[in-house]
Amino acid sequence: MPTALITGATAGIGAAFARRLAADGFTLVLVARDESRLAEAADRLKLRYGVTVEVLPADLATDSGLSQVEARCREGVDLLVNNAGFGHPGSLLETPVEDELRMLKVHCEAVLRLTLAALPGMRRRGRGAVINVGSVAGFFTRGTYSATKAWVLNFSESVAAEVGGPHLKVMALCPGFVRTEFHQRASADMSGTPGILWLKADKVVDEAMRDLALGKRVSIPSLRYKVIVAVGRLVPRRLVGLISGRIGR
Repeated sequence: MPTALITGATAGIGAAFARRLAADGFTLVLVARDESRLAEAADRLKLRYGVTVEVLPADLATDSGLSQVEARCREGVDLLVNNAGFGHPGSLLETPVEDELRMLKVHCEAVLRLTLAALPGMRRRGRGAVINVGSVAGFFTRGTYSATKAWVLNFSESVAAEVGGPHLKVMALCPGFVRTEFHQRASADMSGTPGILWLKADKVVDEAMRDLALGKRVSIPSLRYKVIVAVGRLVPRRLVGLISGRIGR
């Protein structure tokens, strides 16, 4: 059976990927910081889908945790989902630099290292895929979060151009607002966000898997966000930055 390794696998988009891939018959390797929550998630997936589930407690903001997951990727996975991530409650100048560096570690360094750890084995076997979870925010300018997601997008497209093919795929998944724990953990007040902008995690994953099968290098789930990104690309970047800043405030 093919094996999928998912980071940030106990909630939100990561948990939705775990459910979808378990239903598809994948053996799962679940990565997250909370060991007890990992164990609970693994038990539910085993019971419901009858699949093999391996748990790997690791904090990707630490070198030791990142090295653990790198080593597992080198052992061999058929699908890597780099999903782990978080947001900050405050603006750039309100956020301690240590927290900003932690974000760079998880959003950028971890994606880089785990992708490069998994790809050689995939290349030897002649098949495999990497999905790097970015964000629609990566197309706009709003603090370190959007900057890191822009990096994920550019990196994924660059790797896909260099090593991608019909049997070895690399794709950036760029969703908009998704109903998960993400904003609650970031202490972000989202009460003013229009309901039409919210997506469901399972539908995001379904569209991502469809786009991956089609060989797309960038997946933007839902027509509404495809339109938002397309319009954003036509508007001068200075104006986009001004609008993004006002929305953020």
